[in-house]
Amino acid sequence: MRPGTGDLLQGTLGILILKALAFREMHGYAIARWIQHTTGDVLQIEEGSLYPALRRLEDRGYVESHWGISDNNRRARFYAMTPDGERHLRTDATTWMRFAEAVMLVLRTEPALVPSAAGSTP
Repeated sequence: MRPGTGDLLQGTLGILILKALAFREMHGYAIARWIQHTTGDVLQIEEGSLYPALRRLEDRGYVESHWGISDNNRRARFYAMTPDGERHLRTDATTWMRFAEAVMLVLRTEPALVPSAAGSTP
C-alpha cells in the first residue's frame, strides 16, 4: 500500500461532509441527513462521529461556522466550506476515487484471472 492510503478510509467522513457543503452551508443535522439520503440510507452518520469530524475540518481551515436559526426555528451552528476546503475536497476526492476504483477491480476479479503463484519468489 502506498504511503498515505492508510488514512484514506479514516478521512472518508471528512470528504463526505465537504461534499455536502459544496452545495450550500448547512447545520450538522442537515449534513448528516444529506449524506444518509444521498447514499440511500446506507450511511448513517451519528452525532458522536459528525461533530468531532466537523471540528477537525474547522481546525484545519476547511470549514468555517457561525450560529444561526434552522428551518424549524432552532438555534444551530451552520458550516460552510472555505477555499482551502474546496481544494482539499478536489484533491482527496480524486485520490479516494482512484482508491475505490482499484478496490472494485480487485473485488470484480474472477478466480480464473489470478496468476499462479507457482515459481514466484516472495
